[in-house]
Amino acid sequence: MSASEGISSIRTLSEISEEETVRFSIDLVAAARRNLGFLRLVNDSHWLHQEPTIFEAIRRYDELWMPLIADLTNGSKPPMILPPLDVEWVWYCHTLKPANYRHYCESRFSKLIGKPAIFDEENEEYALNRCREIWEYKFPSEPFENEVDSNSEYLSSFCNDDLFDQVLKQRNLYIRFSEPYYSEMVYLVAAKQRYKGFMYMVRRFADECSCLVPTSDVLLMWLTHQSYPTVYAVDVKEFERDMEKIVGVWEAVKEEDIEETKMLWERTLDQPYEKAGGAAIVRSITDEPPFYWDVTDTDVNARYKSMTPRFLFEVCISVKIIPNMKLRKTDHSREFLRLRMMKCHRELKMDKPLSYFTSKSWQKAWHLYCEFGTKGLIIELRHRGGRCSKGSSLRDSISFSWNDLLRAPSLAYEKEIDERVGTIASITPPVQGSYLLKCVPDRVTDDSGAMVSDVILKMNHYRPQEGRWLSRTVLDHAGRECFVVRMRVGGGFWRRGGEAPKVVKWEDRIIQICEGSWSYVIGSSSIGRSPEKVVGTATPKEPPEGFQASWSFSTGNELLIQWDSSTSVSRLRFDLQNQTSSEPKVKLLQGRQLQYRVKKSGLETKEDGKKDETGEEGSTDEDEFVTVVRYSDEYPTGKATALLNWKLLVVELLPEEDAVLVLLLSLSLLRSLSELKREDIGSLLVRRRIREAKIGDRDWGSVILHPSSYSPSSSSPYLYPWYWNAKLVMASRGKEQAVSPPALTYSQAEGGDKLYKSVIIP
Repeated sequence: MSASEGISSIRTLSEISEEETVRFSIDLVAAARRNLGFLRLVNDSHWLHQEPTIFEAIRRYDELWMPLIADLTNGSKPPMILPPLDVEWVWYCHTLKPANYRHYCESRFSKLIGKPAIFDEENEEYALNRCREIWEYKFPSEPFENEVDSNSEYLSSFCNDDLFDQVLKQRNLYIRFSEPYYSEMVYLVAAKQRYKGFMYMVRRFADECSCLVPTSDVLLMWLTHQSYPTVYAVDVKEFERDMEKIVGVWEAVKEEDIEETKMLWERTLDQPYEKAGGAAIVRSITDEPPFYWDVTDTDVNARYKSMTPRFLFEVCISVKIIPNMKLRKTDHSREFLRLRMMKCHRELKMDKPLSYFTSKSWQKAWHLYCEFGTKGLIIELRHRGGRCSKGSSLRDSISFSWNDLLRAPSLAYEKEIDERVGTIASITPPVQGSYLLKCVPDRVTDDSGAMVSDVILKMNHYRPQEGRWLSRTVLDHAGRECFVVRMRVGGGFWRRGGEAPKVVKWEDRIIQICEGSWSYVIGSSSIGRSPEKVVGTATPKEPPEGFQASWSFSTGNELLIQWDSSTSVSRLRFDLQNQTSSEPKVKLLQGRQLQYRVKKSGLETKEDGKKDETGEEGSTDEDEFVTVVRYSDEYPTGKATALLNWKLLVVELLPEEDAVLVLLLSLSLLRSLSELKREDIGSLLVRRRIREAKIGDRDWGSVILHPSSYSPSSSSPYLYPWYWNAKLVMASRGKEQAVSPPALTYSQAEGGDKLYKSVIIP
């Protein structure tokens, strides 16, 4: 078919009928979701990837399972049973080579053996138990589970080498689909639509190219389709040879192959080939998200009504100049596109010159991750001012709301700007991300939780306020108050006289975390009372020998801190113990570790005083970070569940990690180290709310750049994960605040500086 004929036959995904592409003989969406759960289970079952285990699994598959399933299969419909995990994994890997699998089945059993379509967990459990009964009856001397010693030597002389290589090669397959949005139904429905379009393209134009490179969403559907061999054979029977041109998941791919597939797709459907959640299968470490994103099964913080979940998703904007349009008589070299958010991060302005785009193909303009509270995005066509003007004028603008995109076919929507610029926005479904919390200074409170001030004294008929507590307000990523932290420092009464402050003993300097926000006094936006509900406490204890500090938490944990005063804080050691043996083992590692380690992309922050490639100066010392790592059967090598910066009192935590525990850790560390070093290393002396960036101006974590969009023109540290340059991102009023807080004066009613300095510098 010629190029002109191809252009005339452009179709949209919704216009393609099953007769033109393929009629799927299976519920591909349900099958893909089950497939993802299976791949995740395989990925987490580390015992399954030991060579002796694989050899034994292949033997069990070849000698026991396949003869068994062949005997029980009548016609083309397989029985509703499922084998043990190791056998099913080998079976799955074998089906991903359809020609090899067909030859194996027909040469041994004279028929193609299919896999039952079981997508319900209850039915899956029944199918597995039913198989166990048949297995134990047929093979009484063969255990149902793979019981080979993974540390033993195993004779592989009778193993199918090709199948062994295939199983070994696919052991990391889940990594390709580990982002949590893959399991969302709306994503899978869109992926099925795109796979249908891909099959249409293969069926019509495969003879025009040497190989076809699928995107990740298409690849997921293709692998799922292949894993049901009898279904796949029937569905692609008419163009089976053309399907062999599709590049497998681990096969080497050239850039020109991707480009050829991209151009063929655009010629067929006039859409960008790559989209949000649908990149070409070849991706390097720099293509991975710049932050840790995990499938969330549970949120332990749902118990705290004051915490609002944070939902993230991927966004991709592609642009193409519309040809054959009458252009305005303007200097088009001065025109550019600007990306802004509908809500949050008003300071965000990402520009692209219009000359960057052509009418030949769709080009990716921006690729980023957004928090759902941003509501949507706005794209403006602007014209730069005259020679003496630094500003620009607005020509036209369009907007994409997240809700509209979620309802759009294939999660993508197309709009035109000024009738000459085509734009397509695509997103992935929002999924829960990590919580982001920071503690900001607030007023001193008394034993009752009321702020120490003339307003409260007057309300109480000038009855003295008893006790003094340092206070911190915990804000989330959107500036909402979640908790109030109170740290006891003094006791006794204070009046407007010369009473001397009374410092309480170290063991009485407890920390309280109260759930909720301040109850502000009517007519005042800064004076109020702390919430009544206490959800966490930390009590100082006499440390055991070899440790310098110890804290007992209400969560059942005990924190031990070891530090040699002759060294810097880089020689810190932490030990977090739990009195409940059923709890997973927890370790505190100094620095940004495991999933929070900053990758060597050339954009990570440098040591203080040096500039990184973004041109920004300074970063927070590695010593100020602590990574919370949990160990379990599922994660024997550990999984980072939280990252905290005890000096700045900023934390990031997965939904499965308790926010109160992480906050108690941060505050206990800061108070202990301030006491041990005898200096205010974390600005504990600040006892007033410092003016912060206005909510909505540059909300941290609301927009994060995808690595493919890194460029000098978009080098703001607020578009990278906060811990890449925590000092700058967390500064209250810009870079000047990253070093030290402003000088503030405090009243004697609050206890005076002497009380608090004696707490920090005994």
